[in-house]
Amino acid sequence: MIESIRSMNGPAGILFSLAIILLAGFLMTRLTKLAKLPNVTGYILAGVIIGPHVLRLIPVNIIDGMGFISDIALAFIAFGVGRFFKREAFRQPGPVLVITLLESLAPMFLITLSMRLIFRLDWEFSLLLGAIATATAPASTMVTIRQYKAKGNFVYTLLQVVAFDDAVCLVLFSIVAAVISAKHARTLSFKEVILPVVFNILVLFLGFGGGFVLSRLMTPARSEDNRLILTVAMLLGISGLCATLGISPLLACMLLGTTYINLTKDKELYDQVNKFTPPILSIFFVVSGMNLDITSFKTLGLIGTFYFVIRIIGKYLGAYLGALSVKAEKPIRNYLGLALVPQAGVAIGLAFLAERILPPEVGGMLLTIILSSSVLYEMVGPVSAKVALIKSGSIPEDMLPKRERKDKKSHASIKVNGKTKKNTSKAV
Repeated sequence: MIESIRSMNGPAGILFSLAIILLAGFLMTRLTKLAKLPNVTGYILAGVIIGPHVLRLIPVNIIDGMGFISDIALAFIAFGVGRFFKREAFRQPGPVLVITLLESLAPMFLITLSMRLIFRLDWEFSLLLGAIATATAPASTMVTIRQYKAKGNFVYTLLQVVAFDDAVCLVLFSIVAAVISAKHARTLSFKEVILPVVFNILVLFLGFGGGFVLSRLMTPARSEDNRLILTVAMLLGISGLCATLGISPLLACMLLGTTYINLTKDKELYDQVNKFTPPILSIFFVVSGMNLDITSFKTLGLIGTFYFVIRIIGKYLGAYLGALSVKAEKPIRNYLGLALVPQAGVAIGLAFLAERILPPEVGGMLLTIILSSSVLYEMVGPVSAKVALIKSGSIPEDMLPKRERKDKKSHASIKVNGKTKKNTSKAV
């Protein structure tokens, strides 16, 4: 049976492969849930198992032909991130922008220098890895916030930083990728360096225009089915145009989501899209796992571990210094960095884009580092985000287990008539 599936070509092979990918992802998440691990971890592990290095259930030619999946998945992820750029977030953007820049640039700086100076890797590889290190996974953070009904100034600041964080990441990655693409074209003419930047600016207008058009198409009489059809068509069209120009669809699709939410305040559309995307994201992460070269772990294990640790240090240090510079309150200074640890979707998608830019062996090495570290981040990230929300006092007491509820009561500071009672904690 397995050999017959491997030998299939054409539509039959593709359809059977998609069925196996979705089923393997589903079954593996049943096991990872028992271990209280996120679904993303299960999807990546499923891809490793059914991929070319273990069971080899999926033909290599089909795996190679699934590159477009990353563009589609990134388009939906970016559209969802865009909903957090509401107009209210821009009323006093100064402090949040300062925090975001420092918590983004600190890990990029540390990762780039460490990869170059310690491991003697090329500057272009180090810069791309550093640019990807700036990304944070908004999905993991949002799931934790919703699960525990967290609220307050810490949560409000966290959501803004996460939204701006991915925007900074996309801009930095686009600039680095444009320069490297021009270099590998063997010429560094003004036209070849500037054109990718110009294209990225033009697709921003495309994203804005798409959001405006979409807001006008979503009339009250429009059925839910047609709302979803129009949204998916818009995202796929923008992704296709970006692929034609050889650039990432992330910025354009994020601006599409930003424009739409500010013109309509329509949160229901994003919820509807979120219900549509699980199979797409499942395929995306399973395919990511199939592209994970486990044979290179022996040589890349040290680099991947170093990347994992240094990025966490950079995120925490940058968030602390940023919050300190704008005189943010103590919970934000002490715990914001912990909530920024998760990294998955955007980083993996960018790693796939980087693989296309770099030479095959170098691109494969970068993808392996990001995929392997993403498994670790998805294990550690939600836990660190939960700890940050608890320590900052953002989770209501009735949502906490009894042990953590008692701990919160004994350590939290209480304000009475404008005065703060001292306690054993310096967090609040």
